[in-house]
Amino acid sequence: MLKVTKAVFPVAGLGTRFLPATKASPKEMLPIVDKPLIQYAVEEAIAAGITEMIFVTGRSKRAIEDHFDKSYEIEAELEARNKQKLLDVVRSIKPSNVDCFYVRQAEALGLGHAVLCAEKLVQGSPFAVILADDLLYSPKPVMKQLVDTFNHYHSSVVGVESIPRENSASYGIVDGREWEEDVFKLSGIVEKPAPEVAPSNLGVVGRYVLMPTIFDHLRALKPGAGGELQLTDALQSLLTDEQVLAYRYMGTRFDCGSKIGYLKATVEFALRHPEVKDEFEAYLHNHLPQALAAAA
Repeated sequence: MLKVTKAVFPVAGLGTRFLPATKASPKEMLPIVDKPLIQYAVEEAIAAGITEMIFVTGRSKRAIEDHFDKSYEIEAELEARNKQKLLDVVRSIKPSNVDCFYVRQAEALGLGHAVLCAEKLVQGSPFAVILADDLLYSPKPVMKQLVDTFNHYHSSVVGVESIPRENSASYGIVDGREWEEDVFKLSGIVEKPAPEVAPSNLGVVGRYVLMPTIFDHLRALKPGAGGELQLTDALQSLLTDEQVLAYRYMGTRFDCGSKIGYLKATVEFALRHPEVKDEFEAYLHNHLPQALAAAA
């Protein structure tokens, strides 16, 4: 039985929408309360049973490697100060059964190209793709939902959500028929169509479980939307050879590639954080009305 043990994290983007914060620090290292976005993504992969994390990086992304590396100085300092709880937090960032690998994307040629850069590390196995910009919250981690769907159908699976049709030009949009509840057999996928020609209201989010045959189609790609190699174009090509499914996940997505999505995620996750939720909720209750009145 094919098992999903590898996840690819395309993290080479410049994060220009968050300048100047991302001038010297990767956007994936932006914190939501007390953890960077990339750690939430890795924890989601681990919860799905994935143990090999493949990061497709670029220039100025060294902080991601450092984050998942052992920090002897910090650990020694916390141990010397008998701060066991913090020591456990630092050591839990990368569990001992998890391995991290890194490969460079030398040019920003699109998501499809970023995934293609990981081909040698994937080594012919089915694999997940997780975009850290899409921070997803669900009692059952979303990647676990996709892996379970893959294990049942043994087909590539694309994560989707229902979107307002007028927003279709910001998504890859899938076409197909509902096979079972929330599972769709795809007949097509289009990158950023205009609302009047969008085949459905199901938009692709940053979660995929893919058969390794996708690499044959990625290598054959010609530049698509934006002059880049689009993963959606490779998936459209893959459909001519084999079954591809879409799964409408259960959960809430925060688009942390945008400032407003990042701010919403910070508030929502702070209200769930065991250390700060009560005090933060009280602060919002007491001060938000005055702040909104002042802003008006």
